[in-house]
Amino acid sequence: MLCPACKKAPQAIVVGSQNVTGQIIVGEIVAQHLEHRLGRKVQRRLAIGSEPIVYQEIETGGISLYPIYTGLIETEILKEQPSSDPGVVWARAQQELSRTARLELLDPLGYENPPAAVVRAADAGKSPVSTLSEAAAGAVKWKIGVSYEFEQRIDGIPAINSYKLPMAQVIRSMETAELFPALQRGDLSMIVTDTTDGRLTLPEYRQLADDTHAFPPYQACLLVRQEVLAAAPQMSESLKELSGKFTTESVRRMSAEVDLQHRKPADVAAEFLSQAGLK
Repeated sequence: MLCPACKKAPQAIVVGSQNVTGQIIVGEIVAQHLEHRLGRKVQRRLAIGSEPIVYQEIETGGISLYPIYTGLIETEILKEQPSSDPGVVWARAQQELSRTARLELLDPLGYENPPAAVVRAADAGKSPVSTLSEAAAGAVKWKIGVSYEFEQRIDGIPAINSYKLPMAQVIRSMETAELFPALQRGDLSMIVTDTTDGRLTLPEYRQLADDTHAFPPYQACLLVRQEVLAAAPQMSESLKELSGKFTTESVRRMSAEVDLQHRKPADVAAEFLSQAGLK
């Protein structure tokens, strides 16, 4: 007879994320929620790196699940030109990842995180603009900065260039951490960052609307290995509880609490779950 100690240990659940504050917080929320619901320890591999690196980790089994954006799935993973319809983009991504990679794309979490064109509010006040089309129609010649990762996306630079913005210099690529300081110094007059960046809660910055929808829908969803869901039957229902619980504003606010107020992601995550009635 087999003794209880001889039973096979359950497959580890490992939550990953990109090296971005908003994703780190959402990943921590997911990990804590699963620990509450499943009554077992969940491993964290947060802040792994860029999207291609994190996707490779889930493909090879290094992580079990992570937050991802539908537009990135279409452009970076499937290498397709996405629809402008969020529902169509989600359905296509869900179908193809299930068919080709045995990965399950869950229902949207409720927030979107497309690239955001950002200017200093003081500069925008001198020449009032609120959209990228208005920026293109004005007399200002722009000095634009983007991250190296954004530069490499097939939906990145082409989307910005579609507005035909007057340019003072070619678009500069740099480390993500250098973008806001360069904008603040005046070395740049526009940067492209994440919509959920916590610094966008500050009054000195203004986000310009992507009014022609040059960027595809970027709905946030959880991507999970199917074998992990099969091994932990309660996991799927537990993760569904998170669908629709987030907003772009709530993730931006939580990012600000970590980046600007220097709170720990674990504390911010625990507070979110409590306020959402999930703890």
